Amino acid sequence: MLSRYILQNWTLILIAVAFVISLKTSGQQNREWKKRMYLLIGCVVALSAVVFTEFYLAEHGRYITERTILMAVRYSATPLIVAMVLYTLPGRMKWFVFIPAILLAVLNIISIFTGVVFGLTEEGVLRRGPLGYLPFIVAGLYGVCLIAVLYLQSNRLYTELFPIAFLALAFASGLIFPFLFGPDFAQMFCPTILISLYVYNVFSMHQMSKKDPLTGTLNRLAFYDDSETSPENITALVTIDMNGLKRINDSQGHAAGDEALITLADCFRSAMSRMQSIYRIGGDEFIILCRDTAEKEAAALVERIREKVAETKYRCSIGWCCRGNGKKTVSEMQKESDRRMYAEKAKYYADSHIDRRRRG
Repeated sequence: MLSRYILQNWTLILIAVAFVISLKTSGQQNREWKKRMYLLIGCVVALSAVVFTEFYLAEHGRYITERTILMAVRYSATPLIVAMVLYTLPGRMKWFVFIPAILLAVLNIISIFTGVVFGLTEEGVLRRGPLGYLPFIVAGLYGVCLIAVLYLQSNRLYTELFPIAFLALAFASGLIFPFLFGPDFAQMFCPTILISLYVYNVFSMHQMSKKDPLTGTLNRLAFYDDSETSPENITALVTIDMNGLKRINDSQGHAAGDEALITLADCFRSAMSRMQSIYRIGGDEFIILCRDTAEKEAAALVERIREKVAETKYRCSIGWCCRGNGKKTVSEMQKESDRRMYAEKAKYYADSHIDRRRRG
């Protein structure tokens, strides 16, 4: 039985080992994220063993009770694994993201005795109960939430959207193919999920060299590269500087300052459109490059940023500049935008009666 499992799941085992090795040898991800990913890999491999055992028993006799219990585990584990992916990849989810999966697991346990979700006939044939499609619905909703969160936290660049699209395709196939190809696809679900996560991780590691590890925005290196790539398409530029970061660090600690930067970065991202990219180029300094963006659209972007920041307890100063008919270079637009931003910052500290040298 063990040799047959290894033979049927050899691809899965190799991917799992390669995944663990890549995590062990990578210094780019933090320790907590790696722990979650190790647990996720272990759960996927364990689910593959459950699926194999269930099908093995089906081939060698009825074993109705044993198979029903294994089905309860399988129907519970699938949404739980997708919830773990949602909990792990974005990195900012709270534990209560598991509540729907836990409630579904309770229903599956009840279904062992009642058949409310699934059951087996005396001949060992699957019979769906009144809630038979609920595991697929819950897993699907988790998948949609995952893709949406990853998209919203991205910088809307094609290099980031491609792996997200790949992940979406993998999860969609895991939900749709069972209805197209029958229960046999259950044995392919685990390799599908693990391969998609491994590929997504490889893409992510390639992108990390251009990302700010704290806020998830692009970094200074990416700004220099992107500003030199088709600079004629950069039609507007926005510079942003947080007000009062030093005061927060001194009075509340650097963790509070980090939280402030993360919150503001989320505000900037949510205000941007697809042709706009956000970069953290210094401690509390951000730049947004706008490609093929009209002056009216750039002004609207600045207003959206102001509105979203106003909903938080933090403040920032903003400057912006468009290329205009003068055909300014990116460097010239940045200087003009910086000038406006620092003028706004000086006004903020003057109106607040704050000594910027001591409290900025």
